Formats: sequence, C-alpha cells, structure tokens
Amino acid sequence: MSAHNHSDSIQHLYEGDQSKLYSGVLSHHSDINSTESRAQIKKIWKVFWILLVITVVEVVIGMFFSHAIPKGLVNFFFLALTILKAGYIVAIFMHLGDEVKSFISTVLIPLFLFVWFIIAFLADGSFWLKCNNNSPARADKAPTATHAKH
Repeated sequence: MSAHNHSDSIQHLYEGDQSKLYSGVLSHHSDINSTESRAQIKKIWKVFWILLVITVVEVVIGMFFSHAIPKGLVNFFFLALTILKAGYIVAIFMHLGDEVKSFISTVLIPLFLFVWFIIAFLADGSFWLKCNNNSPARADKAPTATHAKH
C-alpha cells in the first residue's frame, strides 16, 4: 500500500465528488508498457480466459448433455461450476484472495451458515406443508362430490 501513497494528501478526493477517484487522477500506471502494467494486463487476460472456459463448459453441458445425463447430476455440475465461478470472481475482483485467511473465514463461514439456513428452512417448510396436506383433519373438511352438487 505504501507504493500507492502520494506525498500530498488525497483525502479531499474521498470527500464530496468521488468521480475524480475513477477519472485517472489516481492512476497508478503512467506508462502502459511498464513491467507492472504488463503484469496487470496479463492477469486480466488470465481471469478472462478462466471465466470464459467455465462459462463455455456450462453452456455445452446445458445445450448438449443435459438430456443425456440425469437431472440431479446436471444440477450438481451447474451448482459446482457456478460456485467455482462466483468464488473466483470474489477472490479476484473483490480482492478477497489477497486478504488474510482469518478475514476470509469471517466472510465465508457466515455465508455458508446463511446458505445452510435457507436450505434448512425450505426443507422444514416442505415437510410441514406435506404433513398439513396429508393430515386426517384436512381430509374430513375436503368437499366431496355430493356437497359440490347441492
């Protein structure tokens, strides 16, 4: 981070109109042919190709193999590839891959608990809906054909 600090204060750029932050005022690379710029461009292309390959695999599975493979397996492939892509995007574009492992776990553990929470409540709701629809009390109150005609 110290390499990105300027001698003059840049606090004024963070207050009020923040468009200066993204307009090139704080550009880190003045020479596009520098080694640092070339490394960044190489990294961006690597990310592009990895995400493209994962997306192409998803499209090919969906278009050509989804009818030949059992639906549960297709769903598993899509879920796994989506999680892989989302994790890679978070690691690269949200810079979570550069963070300390303890910080990553403070983000990921609540995320997994939240996903588990949603799955658990959907399963519980489905169970109680099934129990409610199959209960003997509901069967007695259901309209019969004789009641519907009168």
